[in-house]
Order: sequence, then structure tokens, then C-alpha cells
Amino acid sequence: MPLSPHVPDLGALELLLDVVATGSIGAAGRRHGISQQAASARLRTLERQAGVAVLDRRARGTRLTEAGTAFASWAARVVEAAAELDAGLAALRHEGTARLRLAASMTVAEHLVPGWLAALRRQGGPARVLLTATNSAAVAELVRTGAVDLGLVEGPEPLTDLHQVVVGQDRLVLVVAPDHPWASRRRPVDAALLARTPLVTREPGSGTRTAFEQALGESAAAPVLELSTATAVRESVRAGIGPAVLSRLAVAGDLREHRLVEVAVRGVDLRRRLRAVWSGGSQLPPGPARDLLAVAAGSPAR
Repeated sequence: MPLSPHVPDLGALELLLDVVATGSIGAAGRRHGISQQAASARLRTLERQAGVAVLDRRARGTRLTEAGTAFASWAARVVEAAAELDAGLAALRHEGTARLRLAASMTVAEHLVPGWLAALRRQGGPARVLLTATNSAAVAELVRTGAVDLGLVEGPEPLTDLHQVVVGQDRLVLVVAPDHPWASRRRPVDAALLARTPLVTREPGSGTRTAFEQALGESAAAPVLELSTATAVRESVRAGIGPAVLSRLAVAGDLREHRLVEVAVRGVDLRRRLRAVWSGGSQLPPGPARDLLAVAAGSPAR
């Protein structure tokens, strides 16, 4: 079945996601080696093709519209699937060379794994790495079925049916848009107020969402919006849809650039551990997975 004519090409989707990541059409264009004018024209073509307004262009930056937030979430999954397809094709072309099959939760995959893989490559690591970025529940299932050699997950509780080691610590933070009433709040938000506030959240199965709900220790209000990537959650917060609780790793850039504001929280322990998990023996056999575990365990992940 052919694709709908309303589905933009992969390059346009990647450009859109870079606008989301940088907050700037010009910066996204530079990542793609094109001018701001060319990038803007390509994005307008994307909007015409999709039939919806995706970007809200302002003098102080570019942000997603409400429709654009949903669009970017779907686009991220398409780009992720394309990257997985590309990695799979590379594996078929180079069958027999050393490889590492890795699955990681979204936060770990986006913010920690690239540095670990770069360090591993400097040590003469595997010629091929097949990385699947998904939520923590799906990572655990890929490990259980033997589809990957090593998994990296977030969450407060160990997975008792898998072997594991802690590779770092993380902290969740409550963030709001700069014009949200909580942005100027002097008193911390307590657990009761947080529990009755509808938040923008990740999807069920996400390590970030699971860790927050368990830390809260009481029933949380139904989310105002559920999204499959931290990028989409951040953009929804910036658009004023609601507050969110995300990994500090995921919002560090937004906090530095004052695109988001961190709000103090009282009575909720939002620290969590990051774990490497695997099946089989209690020790990983010599090879790329064991080498990556050594790199991850020896790197600061806070």
C-alpha cells in the first residue's frame, strides 16, 4: 500500500525534529547544511503537504503548535524506525563482523548512550552497533527474548528476573513554561498538589512515568496529554498545555536557555537509578556488551 501524499519525506521530518531540539529554524538548518531560508521553505512545504500548521514562528524563537506537538511525536517514531531499518540493512551487508545489539530507554539512549559508544569506539569497540530506543518496559522484554545483548533501563525498582548492575543516577524534575503561574512560585509544590494536577506525561511503560508515579506514593490525576517522547513532552510544556515531570538530563538545555523553568518539589523523592540488564549468566561473557557495561559503569551519569 503506497504512502499517503500527506506524509512528508524523512529528511523533512528530521529537519522538523531538529527545530524542536534547538528551538531555532536557523540552527536546525545548519545541522542539515542549509540556510535558514532554505530550511524555512522546506518546513512550509512540509506543512502544506501535511495540511496542518506545525510551527508557531515568533521573533524570540520557534515552537510547535498543538497539532505540531502530536505531529512531532509521530515523526520521532518514524525517524526512529528508519534508523532501525538502516541499522538492520547495515547488519545484512556486513554479516559476520563484531556487533553489539543494544536496547535503551529513551532518556538513556538520547543523553548517555552516544558518549558511551564513542568511548567504546575509541577502545576499538564493535564495528556495528544496533541500537533500539524505546521505553523501559519494552527494553526489558527485548532482553528477555534474546533480541538484544544488553538493555539500559530507568526506574525505581530492579527487574528481578534479569541480571543487572547500576550504571548511574538520575533525578526527575518538575518543569513548567516560563509564563506558567508556578514559574514564579516561591513555595515548593507538595505531593498532594502534584497528585491532583493533570500533567503532560510519557506513555505507560516509560521508566520516567513509572518512577514518578511510584515516587508520588498516591494516585495521580489523569494526564492532560500522553506522549511517546521526552521531546514532545517538553514542547507541550513550552506550549502551555501543562506541567511535566521529566529527567533532568532531558531538560538541561531548556533550563539553561530559559525555555522551561524548574519548580521545587517537597515530599517526593524524585531520584532514580539507571541500570544495565541482561539475561543468561550472572556475568556477561567477554565481548562488546561486557565492554560497554564497563564503560557505562565507569562514567558519571547524573
